[in-house]
Amino acid sequence: QVQLVESGGGSVQAGGSLRLSCKSSAYTYCLGWFRQAPGKEREGVAAILPDGTTFYADSVQGRFAISRDNAKNTLNLEMNRLKPEDTATYYCAADREWRRVCGLKELDEYKYWGQGTQVTVSS
Repeated sequence: QVQLVESGGGSVQAGGSLRLSCKSSAYTYCLGWFRQAPGKEREGVAAILPDGTTFYADSVQGRFAISRDNAKNTLNLEMNRLKPEDTATYYCAADREWRRVCGLKELDEYKYWGQGTQVTVSS
């Protein structure tokens, strides 16, 4: 069992920045951030391989930056130039299985999930 705990959520004005963090109880292969707004499906935001290779959703490319510290088992998401449409509950997710790509489309690829942290962006 791997436990994930997110932190750093909050309320900011459009154009502002926020940094999310996730602490894992153990090393995992794929790490990613997903988000879900009320009435909408959960969607992938960003993912990262152990070697630092990153994957981003088109909607956040150039604005968000995902990073990880394998020694500390932590995952971060720096969010810049936030937009109201970024408002959602953000979840960190992890999986131990090797993959060539840590995808953002298939949620089933991630076995472990955090409890979520709320991000609200006001206009």
